[in-house]
Amino acid sequence: MNFESFFPFLVWFKLVTKESIKADLIAGLTGAVIVLPQGVAFATIAGLPPEYGLYTAMVTPIIAALFGSSFHLVSGPTTAISIVVFSAISNHNVEPGTPEFISLALTLTFLAGVYQLAFGLARLGALVNFVSHTVVIGFTAGAAILIATSQMKHITGILIPKGESFLDTWGYLLGGISTINIHLVLIALVTLLTAITVKKLVPKLPNLLIGMVVGSLLALFLKDYTSDIPLVGEIPAHLPSLSTPDFSMETIRTLAPEAFAIALLGLIEAISISRAVATKSGQSIDSNQEFIGQGMSNIVGSFFSSYAGSGSFTRTGINFEAGAKTPLSAIFAAISLIIIVLLIAPLTAYLPIAAMGGVILLVAYNLIDFHHIKQTLSFSKSESAILLTTFFATLFLELEFAIYLGVLLSLVLFLAKTSTPNIPVLSIDDDPANTHRKLVNISNRELQECPQLKMIRIDMSIYFGSINHIQKCIASIVEKENIHHILIEGSGINFIDLAGVEVLVAENKRLLKLNGGLYFVGLKGNVYEFAAKSHFIKQIGNDHFFDIKTEAIHKIYQHLDKKGCAHCKARIFEEC
Repeated sequence: MNFESFFPFLVWFKLVTKESIKADLIAGLTGAVIVLPQGVAFATIAGLPPEYGLYTAMVTPIIAALFGSSFHLVSGPTTAISIVVFSAISNHNVEPGTPEFISLALTLTFLAGVYQLAFGLARLGALVNFVSHTVVIGFTAGAAILIATSQMKHITGILIPKGESFLDTWGYLLGGISTINIHLVLIALVTLLTAITVKKLVPKLPNLLIGMVVGSLLALFLKDYTSDIPLVGEIPAHLPSLSTPDFSMETIRTLAPEAFAIALLGLIEAISISRAVATKSGQSIDSNQEFIGQGMSNIVGSFFSSYAGSGSFTRTGINFEAGAKTPLSAIFAAISLIIIVLLIAPLTAYLPIAAMGGVILLVAYNLIDFHHIKQTLSFSKSESAILLTTFFATLFLELEFAIYLGVLLSLVLFLAKTSTPNIPVLSIDDDPANTHRKLVNISNRELQECPQLKMIRIDMSIYFGSINHIQKCIASIVEKENIHHILIEGSGINFIDLAGVEVLVAENKRLLKLNGGLYFVGLKGNVYEFAAKSHFIKQIGNDHFFDIKTEAIHKIYQHLDKKGCAHCKARIFEEC
């Protein structure tokens, strides 16, 4: 790794101009207004005091911008990670909002950051490619319903014991309908409807913030009729204070599994969002550098009263649409938020928790990707199974287990797809207009085949997962068609592992005993290089590997049974 890999901000600092600073400043101010209500809401979901969501939105964007790779990604608190933080710490029977809860949240954040940084330094950025987008959709939809469920007690006023499961929570809600506080329901609904209306009529205005203001005004009006309207309370008007995670071995050992799940979820969110925006901006994203940026932001954040964060789709999208040019926009957003909090923090004393619940309901609804869910359920049974499994696991099992299950299902799906590579049968193109006489798939056209030489193409890698399928295909050619010379066109082979080498050598030996052989043409450079290093070429025989099709057919033709050729009507080769 070079010097700029450790300090990537040295690269984009060179791109900063007067024009870009102006654009980044406007985008940053817009992002700060957006994250103000989100930060408070997300901290509430995580079971932390409201200011911790704002501290996270102040610290993590700056560090992630300095050490990440995306020009537009804005990091900070997110809904999915917030609910996993709450779930993970609640499992240890700790009361939300208490100093012990906060200490565990900081430790969880530190450990998640260490995992992410280690992944980045180990160049494991490609890991997220193995996590199906369907898993993310299923998990996010499940998390959205859990988030909405967690707010129902604040919206209805129905008493629900701490730490209840999804089903038990709804059991209490249904059983306590007669005790609903209509004033809280009214505040939540007015907040929700105001936010939705503002979003539809004037999309550029901060709809969540306006919704919370209207909800707060309604609460002030209703206080003459009831005294049972809980308020969020005043947020301290100061900068994030220094904090220290709990580094005891017992705590680290206890939180390590949950921290891994949060680290993985955070990386999936950050990479998915940064790549989505990069397709519009034309920027190339370095996954490894993004891992490092996310890891550094969480490690540093854990020492400045911040809990685990990641890339935010909403804030990143708004940042890009607002015209941001460099990561300086995320830094401006954090600085602007600091100024805003110092000025208006006392006003949160008038914010009703029910209004916050209404805002969180809207946030949860927006998390559900209805379009892709409908598309997945309509067109793919395997993807539908993964989506539904992850969704229900999120609702009814531990959240970190749901993440692991989703990742495992993604890997299983990947292995299932790659373990049965497409192996089309090829023949010579008989079109007189084609002077090059290419090898073409016979399933596309009715072409004659050589009765002694089978030509196939393997459209994927030859590795431990696919060798059984490939072996069955070769065995079928030998046993059913009685063909002992097989030419494999290798342009579609991405790699061959040692297990694949072993099987191919064994198949060639079997064919040699039948006076046949296994031949290869057109292997990619990296595949041929590995074949040479692994002694694959030496074991098969150098005369079984060819660069071009005509040379391969000319050599193999010399080994065919000439008596059979004399009575053959196919005569597809020039040698015939």
